[in-house]
Amino acid sequence: MSATDVVYCMLTALFTAAAVRALRHALGSRSLGWRSRVDHLLHTAMALAMAVMPWNCGPGLPELPQTVFFAAAALWFPLTAAGCPQRSRLTTTARRLPYAVGMAAMAWMTLSMTGPSHEPVAEGLPSEHQAVHLSHSAGETKAGTVVTGVLALYLLVNALRSLTRGMPRLRSVSDAVAISTGTRGTYGGFWDGSTALGTVIMLLVHP
Repeated sequence: MSATDVVYCMLTALFTAAAVRALRHALGSRSLGWRSRVDHLLHTAMALAMAVMPWNCGPGLPELPQTVFFAAAALWFPLTAAGCPQRSRLTTTARRLPYAVGMAAMAWMTLSMTGPSHEPVAEGLPSEHQAVHLSHSAGETKAGTVVTGVLALYLLVNALRSLTRGMPRLRSVSDAVAISTGTRGTYGGFWDGSTALGTVIMLLVHP
């Protein structure tokens, strides 16, 4: 097993565990509102997609519907904050923004798998057409690198912040208590940071 396979196995284990946890939150607590329940279901869908993405195992769902789905999920998080009271709207939007960026990163990865830069150049094209095609692809690659870098940097900063916040209290806070009280809790921050860090790695190494 290569080092890349080991990283992929770790990512699959991480996102599978994250999917199970998000699904348990969505279905296991009766006190959750409809918005929080949809949030957790979207996290479940994203984590499951990320868990299988490194392996490219056979024909799965078409990439374009996935891109549309995760782009809509990215819009869901900031737009649903508009229903909050005016006082807390800005705070709620800022708190939900990292989730929106994570969904946007997932949409970007699925979009990059279908982009024209992945299409081979036809052998029969005249040389000037090949030059135009290669120049266009190079421009898209540069722009794509910038988008990937911005997404990865934002998620990395949020991952480090989530993982280091409240670290001394990590052993004293129960995840079950966090679920029952409806708060994020220290363990919630750990999971947010871990999945954000896993998303950063996927952005940088995904096929």
